[in-house]
This record gives sequence, structure tokens and C-alpha cells, in this order.
Amino acid sequence: MYDIVIVGLGIAGYTAAIYCARYKLKVLLVGAEAGGMGNTAAEVGNWPGEIEIRGPDLMEKFKNHAVSFGDLVTFKISTVKDAKKTETGFELMLEGDEKVTGKTIIFATGSNKRHLGVKGETEFSGKGVTYCATCDAFFYKNKTVAVIGGGDSAVEGAAIAAQVAAKVYLVHRKKDFRAEPYWVDKVKEKKNVEFVLERNLVEVIGDKKVTGMKLDQPWNGQEIIPVDGVFIEIGSNPAVELPKKLGCSLDDIGFLKVDEAQRTNIAGVFGAGDLTSASNHFAQFTTAAGEATVAANSAFNYLQSGR
Repeated sequence: MYDIVIVGLGIAGYTAAIYCARYKLKVLLVGAEAGGMGNTAAEVGNWPGEIEIRGPDLMEKFKNHAVSFGDLVTFKISTVKDAKKTETGFELMLEGDEKVTGKTIIFATGSNKRHLGVKGETEFSGKGVTYCATCDAFFYKNKTVAVIGGGDSAVEGAAIAAQVAAKVYLVHRKKDFRAEPYWVDKVKEKKNVEFVLERNLVEVIGDKKVTGMKLDQPWNGQEIIPVDGVFIEIGSNPAVELPKKLGCSLDDIGFLKVDEAQRTNIAGVFGAGDLTSASNHFAQFTTAAGEATVAANSAFNYLQSGR
């Protein structure tokens, strides 16, 4: 049995593992994808100590630090399918029907990309429709693409896509962006980005692969705008499926509810990162790391005191 099972392989999960190992706790660090959502950041410019670094490179540094503690940290790539409370702690079911047990759990599962639910989106997913512009822009070199959204991921994605694509349409349902001004300024510098504002995507058009997009109103007289790819960047939903199965409470908008010590309503279960109600719902690398630090300390205190 592990002292603590940390579910999630992003900033929060890695940070929690580092602190738990420093407390000499036996840790299982498990998740479906190493790096998590951190891998989707083409450029990170707000992590202290790194003026500019690629998201995947930063995640690799975090991973290397987390697994540097020898036998204290067991690193495993696997999907956690279920979690339940037992008399001695918690049991988690991994893929392949593998069972692991832990005295405590830190959920650091982050968030899942939102889908628009428009016609053609599912049909052309992976055939021109993607949910990570910074990940997939390279495949659209010298082609025309659309980025849908108005937040950081959309505006950053448009700026990155503009580096390789011939033309980028940035489609946003409002007139103003909610993205960080830094990224708005960056994308405005790109001469091959066209802002399509106060419009909504209503259908993805294609034949075996994406060939165009239809908006709720014509744009420059066009009912259907020819594009080779559509990057949907409209935010994420907290990945709270596992804590919900354990009976953990959610807040009014569906995030894992935690107190100032990152404790959930279930004794021995903690949360950190984008899935929680903490940090004013400000999902940043720095806030995820901070929450994970507190969660690890709280788990250590729980194991020491039993409460």
C-alpha cells in the first residue's frame, strides 16, 4: 500500500509528488499522459525562473524532478478507471484491471477540452477538427485554418498557427477578447490572421476531411469559408469524474470543492490544480503548483495525525 496515490501527471501532480517524497512518503504518481495539459503550451513566459520555455520542455523538467527520489516515487502511465474507499484507505482500478491501494489520494487530474457540439464536429474530429492549435498547427503548414475561441488558448493558438499556416481566421463570438493582453498583442502583429468577431461557428463542412466552416452570419459575403482545419479552443471542464465517484463535493459550477488546506469533504482525499475550487478558479501553472504544495503538506499532516 502506498502512503499516497497522486492521480495526474501535470504541474500539480508532479509538484505534489516532489513535496510528498521530501516528506519521505511512499508515492504512486499515475496518469494517462505525462505532462497533461502542460504539453499544449507552445510557449510559457510566466513560470518564475524561466523567461521563455516550451510547455513540453517544462513538463519534462518537472517529471525528472519528481522521479529523482528513487524508490519513494513510482511513476506509472495508466488510466485510472475507478476509485473507492476501503477500511484501510482507498482502492483504485487502473486499466488492465490492475488494482492499487493508498492511504490517501491527491486528485490532480486537471481539465478536459470543451466541445462545441456543432454539426460536423464529431464527424471530422481528427480529420481537420482538433482541440489543440499549438499541438497540431505544424500539420497545416501553408494551409488555411480557423481557431475558435477568445481566451488564452485560442489567441495563443492563433499566434502559433500563424507561424506556419498561410492564413488563420480567429473566430470569436464577442467583440472583445478575454485573453491575456500579451497574447492579443502578439496575434495582432500577425499579418496573416483575420479577426472574425461577433460570429459563431455552426457547422464544420467537409468530405472525408475538413474543407470549410459555416458561421451563424455571413462573413465578407461568404456563407461558407474555405478552411483546411478547425482548431476548437473554447476552454476546458474540470476532470472531476473520479472524485465524484468517491462522493467528493463539487462547487456550484462543477469544480472539486476544497478548503484552504486543499482538503475535500472525504477524509484523506485532497485536490490540486485546475479541477479545484481554489485559487479563484485562476488556472495557471503557478496556482496549480501552489495548490499541490499545500495538498502535499496537508496529506502529510493527515498521515501523521490520522485526521
